[in-house]
Amino acid sequence: MAKLKLGAIAEEKPVKVTIELPATVHRDLVAYADALAQETGQGVSDPSRLIVPMVQRFMATDRGFARARRSS
Repeated sequence: MAKLKLGAIAEEKPVKVTIELPATVHRDLVAYADALAQETGQGVSDPSRLIVPMVQRFMATDRGFARARRSS
């Protein structure tokens, strides 16, 4: 299996945010959570907990966002 971009999910106090996801995105989150559990040996109780680290990773690796952030 290829190495996933996310690592183990840190336990932090959550902030409640309500969003609607397409069913296909939810199925992909569940599948990703399963793959992550196999890779790290740490299960993800709620696949929606993957959204935050995915968005963080996306923003951390988006060069255009980094440039915009530095210039503002």
